[in-house]
Amino acid sequence: RIAVWYAVGLGATIFVFGSIVYAVERSTSLSEIEGLVRLETDLIATILGESYRARDTITLLDAQTGRLSLTPEVAALFENLPGYVAVLGHDGDLFLSGEARALPFRSVERLINAAQDPAAAGQFHAVNLPQSVGELRMYVRPVSRAGPEVVAVASARGVAAVQLRPGRLISAMVLTAPFVIVASWILGFFLAGRTFAPVDDIVAEVKAISDGRSLHRRLATPYHQDELAQLTTTLNQMLGRLERSFITLRRFTADASHELKTPLTVLRTGIERSITHPLVPREVLAMLEEILLEVNRMTEMVDSLLMLARADEGRAPLHLEALDFRVLLAELEETASILGEQSSVDVRVAVPEEQIIMQADPGRVRQMVMNLLTNAVKYTHPDGQVRVSSVVEDGTLMITVRDTGIGIAPGDLPNLYERFWRADVARSRTGAGLGLAISKWTAEAHGGSIDVQSRPGKGTTFTVRLPLTPERDVETSGDHES
Repeated sequence: RIAVWYAVGLGATIFVFGSIVYAVERSTSLSEIEGLVRLETDLIATILGESYRARDTITLLDAQTGRLSLTPEVAALFENLPGYVAVLGHDGDLFLSGEARALPFRSVERLINAAQDPAAAGQFHAVNLPQSVGELRMYVRPVSRAGPEVVAVASARGVAAVQLRPGRLISAMVLTAPFVIVASWILGFFLAGRTFAPVDDIVAEVKAISDGRSLHRRLATPYHQDELAQLTTTLNQMLGRLERSFITLRRFTADASHELKTPLTVLRTGIERSITHPLVPREVLAMLEEILLEVNRMTEMVDSLLMLARADEGRAPLHLEALDFRVLLAELEETASILGEQSSVDVRVAVPEEQIIMQADPGRVRQMVMNLLTNAVKYTHPDGQVRVSSVVEDGTLMITVRDTGIGIAPGDLPNLYERFWRADVARSRTGAGLGLAISKWTAEAHGGSIDVQSRPGKGTTFTVRLPLTPERDVETSGDHES
């Protein structure tokens, strides 16, 4: 775009420059012509006056035509003057120069009529003759000292010659302008490309850093201390502040989750022991059971937070091993049936007939499928349906969890995998809002992806794609939890 606008600007500049040059050149040339014409009329008037003083008369009557004309001696003085010269009397022309007599009759008539116009006396004006002659610049000077028969002197010259010079200049500019504009566009495109190449590099590096796990990286600062160097320095400073903020947040999440595990474990143990005590009243027992459910939910949430915090820090490795996904689905089938019975939802897990051997972390994959299955059952109305199926295509396992539940609004889909986020009140009844975040991390950690399609009131479909053999190396060390 810069190169195109540069070429457009240059073309406009050439046009304006050519127009100004043409106007100035034409005006200068016309001024020169007007000066010559006026000088010529002044000279002729002076010669006529001196000739009249010397001879007492400078006209004679033509016996054949009965018209006055200049005497041959005086007419010979003006015969070879350049341009179109006419000496005018009361009844018409007394003399016409050679170029004027060579004009066609109608042109001569138009020239004489223009010279005899009372408004033309003492000033310049244009006379347009046929195309062979074109425009003339005429000056008419009244004469009073050359006898009663001589009234005025008119002199005119064509402007075609003076218009030819600026016209040739414009023609040359028009012929060369396309080549100049194309060359300028190519040069501008090259210079713009070189100028913005560092910007492309900065954009590519920022995109590589924007995943939140590479905030330790920094942009290369250009050698020249220009605006791009200032931009790079500012971005590096921003990345440094973001890195410190992320590290602080992750450390707090991990530390808080780890510190909460022990008191929650103690609390759950005490509640379980109290529930089994025979002397606990029935009302207190019901309250303790509710508290135990909440403690279990909090324990699950703390475990999820701790896992995500370690994943953010790169300390949540996968334990890859050969996994028969068909066996995993068969194990989940019974759990899915129990979940369906409790919620009056028809849950069916399609177990493939053939083995599906893949390299994966069994615990993480099972947790991912259970999260999707639990969500599907939770947000499906009674008498609804939940279906789990799988298929292998081109070395990729596709796991589909489809339900006929309440669905998700299109505007909520981009936020679906954010932590602690829920679409609406109906989706915030239970759970901590971490299941889908963990599922997304699990799929991406295995080199796969997770997609969702949903319509409000029509249900939701989650599709997980996992490569049977991960393309990247994954750590297989144990947990770092103490």
